Amino acid sequence: MITARHSLWREPRPADAPAIGRLDWLLVGAYAAAVVVEAVVRPDVAWRPVVTVLALALVPALLWRRDHPLLAAVIAWSVAASLSTLQMTARTEDLGLDSMIAVLILLYSLVRWGSGREIVLGAAFVTLVVILGAYASSAGSADAFGGSVLLLLVVAIAVVFRYRADLWQRQRREIRNQERVALARELHDTVAHHVSAIAVQAQAGGVVAGSQPEKAVEVLAAIESEASRTLAEMRSMVQVLRDEDAVAYVPQPGVADLPALARTDTTPAVEVSLDGLRGRLARPVDAALYRLAQESLTNAVKHARGATRVEIDVRREGGVVRLRVSDDGRTDPGPVPVPGFGLLGMAERVRLLGGSFSAGPGPHGGWVVEAVLPAEVLA
Repeated sequence: MITARHSLWREPRPADAPAIGRLDWLLVGAYAAAVVVEAVVRPDVAWRPVVTVLALALVPALLWRRDHPLLAAVIAWSVAASLSTLQMTARTEDLGLDSMIAVLILLYSLVRWGSGREIVLGAAFVTLVVILGAYASSAGSADAFGGSVLLLLVVAIAVVFRYRADLWQRQRREIRNQERVALARELHDTVAHHVSAIAVQAQAGGVVAGSQPEKAVEVLAAIESEASRTLAEMRSMVQVLRDEDAVAYVPQPGVADLPALARTDTTPAVEVSLDGLRGRLARPVDAALYRLAQESLTNAVKHARGATRVEIDVRREGGVVRLRVSDDGRTDPGPVPVPGFGLLGMAERVRLLGGSFSAGPGPHGGWVVEAVLPAEVLA
């Protein structure tokens, strides 16, 4: 238990807190309007001006609830403590507005967005305020139990959403690492392939050096070209993490292997189109294009509803290569669904190679995956 408490105390804030947006301003506006309307309409509000001003003090706290969760919670629950103190002073049964239930939003935000230290300190402060409020209102055991259950329910919901988001972030990091490992393996295979070719050429050069010096010069030029290409690809990938496990020295499939994915005797039929790819592509880009097309085709076959055709189009446009995989399946109206881990993995691979990636419903139906990669990865 001591270890768990220390772990909570040192836990940092979540890194995915969104900035203030339109919904936040709508929430603030709705709360402020509710406070004003309730203060005007309700006839039984004691100390009406004071209570209204204190309730409106929650407005900035609602805006700060993600950037400064502890400060926002302290402001909100300090208002609740002030109302409880006034209630004891005025000796009235009820002092406050129903709209003050918004303090629960600040409690939720404290647990959802605060650091472990902020959560511990804020929870202790909220507990004291709750005890003060129960004493001021002379709440019975049933009311105290019901209020405690409500607070614990809010805290539980915040914990669920906090650790669900944390799990999502960990899965995304795992995908990122897996893609880097895959690229590192491909680099390993590519370099091994190039070095093998250099070794063969060097042996040939040694054989002809004595009898045909001009041939030896040609072999040296070929070795230099192969070595330069290998070094350029190595420099472009040195920051990619590597797996220490042994891997086979086999070149990875590339764009030239895409026609093998074409199918005309199945549903959906698969059409492959290659255009302007006469020049040689950087090996990491070549392998990535094949993997992206393969993964996109797999997704289309599995998930495209009613699809009869999948088109894979790869074309070179100047210094970039554009991949487009589209199907004619049915798409549901409404917001674009959250991308799965397969799409996240593809996007990460493209990003590592300095390209751009998009996936979503097509303008005429179906699903479209597009990736743009540099033909030569920058060293």
